[in-house]
Amino acid sequence: MKVILLEDLKGIGKKGQLINAADGHARNYLLPKKLAMEATEHNVRELEARKKALENKKRKDYLDALELKKTLESKGIDLRVKTGESGRLFGSVTNKEVADALAAQHGIQLDKKKIALAEPIKTVGEKKAEIKLYTDVTANVTLNVMRL
Repeated sequence: MKVILLEDLKGIGKKGQLINAADGHARNYLLPKKLAMEATEHNVRELEARKKALENKKRKDYLDALELKKTLESKGIDLRVKTGESGRLFGSVTNKEVADALAAQHGIQLDKKKIALAEPIKTVGEKKAEIKLYTDVTANVTLNVMRL
């Protein structure tokens, strides 16, 4: 019996995959537990439509990430921090501070976990940060750390 899997099943297949299962296995286990649905013509067409919609969404998200990368790399982020007399910061600049400054200056909301600082920022000057926007799309942003 041909069925479409509704969940990933170890040793059987991935979600959305069309498989040929034994009749008893399909009728007694997969279908009652809602792990699969019968592969009727309508269900197969619906599955293909969902796959195509998901592909289009991924492509759109990728293009949006590339556009955001261009925007971020063309603009810098200014950070004003308290420093001592020698120019060293009290503490260091964190990912959260960079995310907050990005939201305040450019109106771009990003999760702080997507921002990676190469090393802790403890002095004033220009620094670099990597922002992971999407799979295989990373923006290298210039941080301009200045005295308050």
